[in-house]
Amino acid sequence: MSKVVLIGGSPAHPSRTYAVLEYAQKILDREQIDHQIVSVRDINAEALLFAKFDHPDIKQVVAAIESADAVIISTPVYKAAYTGVLKALLDLLPQNALSRKVILPIATGGTIAHLLSIDYALKPVLSTLGARSILAGVYIVDSQLQKQDSGEYQFIDSEIEQRLQNSVYELVSIIQPTRFAVGAGR
Repeated sequence: MSKVVLIGGSPAHPSRTYAVLEYAQKILDREQIDHQIVSVRDINAEALLFAKFDHPDIKQVVAAIESADAVIISTPVYKAAYTGVLKALLDLLPQNALSRKVILPIATGGTIAHLLSIDYALKPVLSTLGARSILAGVYIVDSQLQKQDSGEYQFIDSEIEQRLQNSVYELVSIIQPTRFAVGAGR
């Protein structure tokens, strides 16, 4: 059975970044794919700050990634790059932690001006960690995903929602190709 680890790089909760992971999680649930969400905000801050490779929180994240077939990484864009807390986590992963994994990078940001942050900031560090199968990624502008009165986030742009959905299904089709063979449906 395939497994996907979803990494949330936002220090805030609730957040658009986490809402995107929850959206992907619903697709994985529908497709009956084992998955686990890891939020950087739930990892011991001292372990991240002082690079405690042997801390149980870090060991759990590493073990989850090692057992996964794919990783979805979602981060808000701060200063034209991913968050510092996500960088701290990525720095603690083994050198080839992402080798032989399908990676789907997702970023949320306040403006379209940071559209290339996935390509210029996030993808190079993922490659350094051994990732060779990195999907195109999805960049979501904050105005495309609005917080509702209920506190939940909702896509108000159907095109970006469809792109995210297509990207998650692309990941699923790679890790479970027989699922989408001719005659199989979503």
